[in-house]
Amino acid sequence: MRRHSVFLKNAAILTVTSLILRTIGIFFRIYMSNKIGAEGMGLYQLIVSIYVLGATFATSGISTAVTRLVADELVRGTASSVRRILRRSIALSLILGVASTAIIYGGAELISVYWIKDIRATSALRVLSFSLPSMGISSCLRGYFIARRRVAVSSRAQLLEQAVRIGIVVFLLDRFSAFGIGIACMAVMIGDTVAEWVACGCIALGYCADRKRLNNELPPRGASPLTSVVRRVLTIAVPITAGRYLNTILRTIENILVPNSIAKYSGSQERGLSQFGALKGMALPLIFFPASFLSAMATLLIPEISAANALNQKERINSAVEKALRITLLSSILIGTVFTVFSRELGLLLYNSTEVGLYLRVLAPLTPIMYTESIVDGMLKGLNQQNSSLKYSIADSSLRIILILLLVPYRGMGAFLFIMVISNLLTSFLNTHRLLKVTGMSIRWSHWILRPLLGACGAAAVSLIITHLPLISSVSGIWLTVLGILCLCGVYIALMLGLGCITRSDLRGTVS
Repeated sequence: MRRHSVFLKNAAILTVTSLILRTIGIFFRIYMSNKIGAEGMGLYQLIVSIYVLGATFATSGISTAVTRLVADELVRGTASSVRRILRRSIALSLILGVASTAIIYGGAELISVYWIKDIRATSALRVLSFSLPSMGISSCLRGYFIARRRVAVSSRAQLLEQAVRIGIVVFLLDRFSAFGIGIACMAVMIGDTVAEWVACGCIALGYCADRKRLNNELPPRGASPLTSVVRRVLTIAVPITAGRYLNTILRTIENILVPNSIAKYSGSQERGLSQFGALKGMALPLIFFPASFLSAMATLLIPEISAANALNQKERINSAVEKALRITLLSSILIGTVFTVFSRELGLLLYNSTEVGLYLRVLAPLTPIMYTESIVDGMLKGLNQQNSSLKYSIADSSLRIILILLLVPYRGMGAFLFIMVISNLLTSFLNTHRLLKVTGMSIRWSHWILRPLLGACGAAAVSLIITHLPLISSVSGIWLTVLGILCLCGVYIALMLGLGCITRSDLRGTVS
């Protein structure tokens, strides 16, 4: 029961933190879109693509490696072995982070001209390069605290990071956004860089305070063999890094190709950037906004499953996998239904854009697939199946680029949305199939998918009927939308309870 309560406490902390960060992030993106427009958001997303590429190299999958190795050592190792893993991992991340800074800073102009194809990105790229060493250190320390089941420290650091970022960006944008999109993007990257270093300092202080507690908690026992910490870290990190890095490179190529291909179709570079910004900078963040609890669960399942795998506890692994899949599908079907029914209203309310609403409606049915893929990916890493994720990521990204080159210049954004549908279906199927094969489990189609879909259709129908009643439909737009969403969620939950898809243990929140 203590393990259950710790899991729930950490899940609650991560969920609340994620919810706060996502809520602030959505409103912050609305603020940014009002300041720099859809074209500015498009350029910002392209710069972020390079940022993610550098961050992937700087962090190198080491966070997951630290989580798994520290989780193992907490079961059968010593405090000194845990500290040794962390020291070596931080040193490795710092080397990679400094190398990433040098590459991006030195090549900023070339990247802007030949990759992004917009010289206005140069200054922003140079500024963001200085954040990469801090990201490597922070990722190692976050991996440590996840393994320790003490996520409050990293959550505080994330909240501080977001507060610093928003404060600096708002201060700078209010003064310099009129100087052009390039200057505005540089202002955002200044905020990001300062915030990353502040968060790194915060989580490092948390680690210093936790070291004494670690010595007291681990019982004296013979040290487990750690002949080569770096080799053990790299054994886990390299496949994850290779997958992430290759996938990030391919996604960066994709992000550069998409606006340019749309521009070929529409005959306007500004139109290409605007549509790309509306999709990647506005619609997709909104789709993933409700995933706070599921993100927390995906993060916490890695040490839980890794520890169970180390002790060969197959029942515990299968129980965690089954519950995670079921909860993910139940939740994401509801979320997808909300976005499908209220896509137009949400696009207008949040961004004053029917275009964003259209993208939401197209992507909403993919929500269960996208959310499930995220959870399954975390569980596969906990089961030491990162090589499979690598193969699937390469296949998916390669397919996307080929289809973008073949279709988007001739069919525009509609073709790219079609590509996203095909891509998400493929990766979700491959990852889920691998998970079921490794665990020997099978999907309970009726309880996990068919009944929730029927319940979602019934809840949507009830919600639409109620919101179109003469007396209620006269309510102002925002309150009518809120009422409709609450009605849909309430009816769906009631139907899931009635159909036996939600159990008492779910309401108690137990995880076994």
